[in-house]
Amino acid sequence: MGEGNHLSAASSPKTFYRMGVIFGGTAVVLVAALVLMQTLRPQPSQAASESAGTAKLSNRPQRADLAKVGKDAIPYDMVADECVARYGREVLDDLINRMIIQQACEARNVVVTEDEVSAEVQRIAKRFNLDPQAWYQMLEAERHITAMQYRQSVVWPMLALKKLAGEQVDLTEEEMNKAFVRNYGPRVKARLILLDRVAVAQKVWEKAAQDPESFEKLAQEFSIDASSRSLGGTIPPIPRFSGNDALETAAFKLQAGEISGIVELQSGRWAILKCEGRTEPITTNIEDVRDSLYEELFEAKTQESVAKVFETIKKNAQVDNYLTQTSTGPNRPFTSPNQAGTIQQTSGQDRRAPLVQRWERDRLRDNASPKVNSEPRRVATEPATRCVFVCRLKFSG
Repeated sequence: MGEGNHLSAASSPKTFYRMGVIFGGTAVVLVAALVLMQTLRPQPSQAASESAGTAKLSNRPQRADLAKVGKDAIPYDMVADECVARYGREVLDDLINRMIIQQACEARNVVVTEDEVSAEVQRIAKRFNLDPQAWYQMLEAERHITAMQYRQSVVWPMLALKKLAGEQVDLTEEEMNKAFVRNYGPRVKARLILLDRVAVAQKVWEKAAQDPESFEKLAQEFSIDASSRSLGGTIPPIPRFSGNDALETAAFKLQAGEISGIVELQSGRWAILKCEGRTEPITTNIEDVRDSLYEELFEAKTQESVAKVFETIKKNAQVDNYLTQTSTGPNRPFTSPNQAGTIQQTSGQDRRAPLVQRWERDRLRDNASPKVNSEPRRVATEPATRCVFVCRLKFSG
């Protein structure tokens, strides 16, 4: 359930925070990226700042066959089409998001260089006592993401959005104290029964109040939370300031063995708690952990600022996604130029073009040279040109 997962995440904030930093960008599918993202590799003549995150086409010749089975060849285009069919949405979403950020950077003269990306990778790797090469190897082995993908789809967008946010992060002593209590203070050990009907909650509460020792069996019988139901309602210890005020307030009022009242959660569901004691604080002196606590809070607030900036620039980016046949962005009508069909957005509704017709028409242009920096921008790889016109993107403001 959402509440149980939330409490679990809150119980290990440092681990959750670190993984959020590493994989805060859009996920990239490795197999599809091998075909669809090859042109993202910078050409030697490109500036370092451009190669850090810019998506561009290159004029490479038609690819040779990738395999041969008996007398039958498997051409590059067949593999490309299969990759688009299986993974195209994920990879295209990644390209769209990075181009949204890229266009916002260009509009505001914001530059992220390769050196800055490398420095950020080194900083993150150092926090895990690894050098960058070992860090890349760990990412590829455990997360199936290559060094190039990590730099382009995670680190570059993160740095670019931080620059676009451009706000000084200020932390108050109150925020530090709350985080200290949340991360290092005492927690309530408890069992929980989660219910989605108040009438059932009332019935279960009456049984639990009459016989507190039956709470474990009641949780197994009635709780709708699959993760804790099999454990008799056992959940991770509940800290203060974890984000669920109603549950925290009820939990910290209880003594060992006591049953709470029916707690209405923000999600519109109801919970019943049984207190099983409290944990000891990890430390009582904030100065022992001030530096690491400050770093964690600073990064968390930075990520909040970054998320707000991305949502803002995304709203100002007009995206015509021909793969999913959808249009998003400012509510103004437009017509895609030189296309078999159009995607129009009027009064919040889309008129959708047949994607198959577009692909069939593009098949006739397989031998044509792609036009870089023309309108609309072509965001994909050559030579499978039917995969080229999958997206048109325009940034405003």
